[in-house]
Amino acid sequence: MKSLHEVKLTLVRKSGTELGRLGMFCLIGSVCAFLALVPAINSGASMNSEQENERYKRGLTTLRSLDAEAADKVLSSLQDIAPDMAKFIIEFGYGDMYSRPALDPKSRQVATISALTALGNAKPQLKFHIAAALNVGLTPDEIIETMYVTTVFAGFPCGLNGINTAREVFQAKGVSVSATGTSPYGEKTGRRERGLEAVNLTSKGAGERVLKSLSDIAPDMGSFIIEFSYGDVISRNVLTPKHKEIAMIAVTAAKGTMEPQMKVHIHAALNVGCTKQEIVELMYHTAVYAGFPAALNGISAVREVFRQREQQESKP
Repeated sequence: MKSLHEVKLTLVRKSGTELGRLGMFCLIGSVCAFLALVPAINSGASMNSEQENERYKRGLTTLRSLDAEAADKVLSSLQDIAPDMAKFIIEFGYGDMYSRPALDPKSRQVATISALTALGNAKPQLKFHIAAALNVGLTPDEIIETMYVTTVFAGFPCGLNGINTAREVFQAKGVSVSATGTSPYGEKTGRRERGLEAVNLTSKGAGERVLKSLSDIAPDMGSFIIEFSYGDVISRNVLTPKHKEIAMIAVTAAKGTMEPQMKVHIHAALNVGCTKQEIVELMYHTAVYAGFPAALNGISAVREVFRQREQQESKP
């Protein structure tokens, strides 16, 4: 007969064996469950990879449609130091943003040239987009006119630097501005008259309000705005009213310090035919060049303008 101690040892050995078998069964079960999931995991990874490849293909096609040779040079220049930056540019900048249909190619380039000229720190990118603007159908006159409009908001140094950059691109492309001698003002000769008409065309009554708001402290500033900004620049007939407002919204959004003026020109853009979707799209576009904070602040201004107009329209 076995002693009590021997019986205990036998029971422990049997329990250990059973536990070992149970553990083995659990391990096998876990492995089988994991293997069953592998096809689904691979399928998900494959789907994500396909989606990423689609963004890249779409972005590269869009980028090369603007200027294939210059695009390839930009991308190759990043391979030795920041290849992922090239990937970000293609997938986000062009695959996610530029390929969106809410803005036509000409309007996107007007907005881009305005923003880059106003920022004043991106000459290589400005050169690329001036060339791209020519490729999508903007004329040299329209590009220079965009610089004039930008000057009103960003100042003469930014405007002059932008024009010098345009000169380099035009010379390389063998194009030039027209020299017809035709007045860009039509038959109107009075600066103040032209200015008041131009501001009232987009923002009825705003001209007189501007003059009145400054009359107690800086009356000459009111005159400068009406006579120079509107009479000399914005009243010119080279750009369409819609493209002028797109340029002005792009500048005010990119600079990030002009919310009151941005709101004025969001209202004006709606008045000359821009859709709400196009204006929101401009803010998405701003994120690529001026960053997400500027774009988010712009979207807040857009929201306020849309609410104001909805309230006005709901009044009997």
